[in-house]
Amino acid sequence: MAIKKGSKVDPSFSAASMTDLMFLLLIFLLIASTMINPNALRLLLPRGTNNMAERPYTTVSIDQNLNYFVELQQVSFSQLESTLQAKVAGIEDPIVSLHTDESVPIGEVAKVMMIANRNNYRLILATRPE
Repeated sequence: MAIKKGSKVDPSFSAASMTDLMFLLLIFLLIASTMINPNALRLLLPRGTNNMAERPYTTVSIDQNLNYFVELQQVSFSQLESTLQAKVAGIEDPIVSLHTDESVPIGEVAKVMMIANRNNYRLILATRPE
């Protein structure tokens, strides 16, 4: 009479738990990356107390050396209006956020405000909390 062992080791591997972990990690990284504001420009914003609930569609930044950036892409002032028009094409009532360093002259800010006024963009000035 042959005696058989009751426990056999199954050599197959199930990757189902590993894929579950990868999907959870992917979802976590996607959510975390949308919460982080990728503001790579070092700007010392003016102080302010008002907070807007609306989220801007695009951003314009002016650094202390009077370089203009549209969503972190450097553009010249002569290209600023056409770049903004291309970014907000087809958007109804676009909101543009203006980020300027404290040392930027008000005349440069006024130039961007005039561009926004000509194109009927809503412009908000970004500030840091007091």
